[in-house]
Amino acid sequence: MDCVLITGGTSGIGLALAKRYLADGAKVIIVGRSAEKLGNTLRENPGLIPILSDVSREEDRTALFETVVRDYPDVNILINNAGIQQRLDLMDMDWEVWNKEIETNFAAPVHLCGLFAPFLKDKKDPLIVNVSSGLGFRPFPHVPVYCATKAGLHAFTYALREQMGRHGIKVIEIIPPSVNTNLGGPGVHSQATDVDEFTDSVYAELRQGREEIGYGFTSRFVGRTKAQMESMRGGSR
Repeated sequence: MDCVLITGGTSGIGLALAKRYLADGAKVIIVGRSAEKLGNTLRENPGLIPILSDVSREEDRTALFETVVRDYPDVNILINNAGIQQRLDLMDMDWEVWNKEIETNFAAPVHLCGLFAPFLKDKKDPLIVNVSSGLGFRPFPHVPVYCATKAGLHAFTYALREQMGRHGIKVIEIIPPSVNTNLGGPGVHSQATDVDEFTDSVYAELRQGREEIGYGFTSRFVGRTKAQMESMRGGSR
């Protein structure tokens, strides 16, 4: 039985994935930074296991890893899903605000991958899933830091896949388009792709083990980096 750890698991794509893994019989641990949201999510979705942690904080990430090793040593799947999206004016810098986005969207998945990779390599069917964004490939100027963090996460995930393959750890990237969640604030993406429609499609491909998973317009980005790298190598690996 799979044991799945999902950051940002109290809402949106993270919760939708948690529900599908749970329905398939997996043990599912969701990570959230709000005790109230965790409590509400558990009342509506009994069977999920909560961990309170703010992954934007380095000390919380380390504590999260230590908790998993101690209490849930059967975890074999890590899904880095937590993310925030902020509309920013680059002429009006508030570094604390900007850095919160960098820490949540980029530093957190990179750090957690580094912590968990040695732990996962001896598990059965180990898997790391990083949730990036179509905006990492096609930037939207109003959310510049978000776009940059997701572009960085895509590049990191490509390199991670190349390295982890030598240790038997599969690495998958999910590349969402705009999805109707509260990312960016309630109602901001109300006209976007339905979250259940998106997750049904993504989950099916996830279970098939596809290395990169897009949906709608982001499907055109799947395999692009690999093709570019192989072209630079003359088609050889």
